[in-house]
Parts: sequence; C-alpha cells; structure tokens
Amino acid sequence: MKFFTLILTFFIFSNFVFSQIESNKYNSKLAQKLEADEYGMKMYVMVILKTGERREFNESFSDSCFRGHMDNINRLMKAHKMVVAGPFEKNEKNYRGIFILDVKTFDEARDLLKEDPTINEKILEAEFFHWYGSAAIPTYIENLDKITKKIIEF
Repeated sequence: MKFFTLILTFFIFSNFVFSQIESNKYNSKLAQKLEADEYGMKMYVMVILKTGERREFNESFSDSCFRGHMDNINRLMKAHKMVVAGPFEKNEKNYRGIFILDVKTFDEARDLLKEDPTINEKILEAEFFHWYGSAAIPTYIENLDKITKKIIEF
C-alpha cells in the first residue's frame, strides 16, 4: 500500500510541476508564418564546420576562399535560409564554426553549401545534424544590421 501511495503521490506531484498552460501572448498567424509547433519550436539543420583535409595553401588562395565563404553566408542570409552563422574559438576538436539552416533535410543543406569554396576546397568540412530550436530564431536577422557596427570583409 505504501508503494501505491508513493507512486500516486509522484504522479500527482509531477503533473502539478510539469503542467502546461496556454500562453496569452500566442499569435497564431506569426506561429504559422514561422512554421512553429505548439511549443514555438521547429526543426533546423545545424552544420558544424571543422578543419578539413586541406591544410596547406597560400594566403591569396585562403583569402579568396574565405571571401567566397562570407559571400555564400550573406547570400543564404538574404534568402532567409541561414539563421545563425559564426566561428568558434580555437579548440582541440578543430571545430571552426556553426551554421543553423532553415531547411528540413541534409540534402537541402548540402545544396545550399555547394557554392562555399572553403568546403569545396576541403579547407573546411561540414557535419550535419537535425536541431530542434525556437521557430523565432530567424526573426533576429531583421535587426542584425541595426546592431552591427563593424562588418568583416576579406
């Protein structure tokens, strides 16, 4: 009987602690536009960029490839396909950066990265993962130019 009471108490307590309530700020039109599920989330493809096979190249070649890399990032941001991009600090795993792409499949992600010379020239290698995050992430791009004081150019 004590075990039954303990289990019943657990379920009552856990239901209380983990109960769900409806948000009074919910905007169904915005949620639909952003393809949000009922939790305000959606699936993306996250790309981890790491150091590729090609380790030796001259500065001119590197500059050209990274200029193309930035051009591709800007193109994808303007097309609303890339919602996050940025480098990592130097680390022992040779991870170089991250992209979060607003696509559903790895094949779509690979297609978007076909024009990136750092990947094509094997300076960087891309690993793909499904990532479940806030559907509102793409809306930060609308304000990006309003908070960016210095633009990186190659």
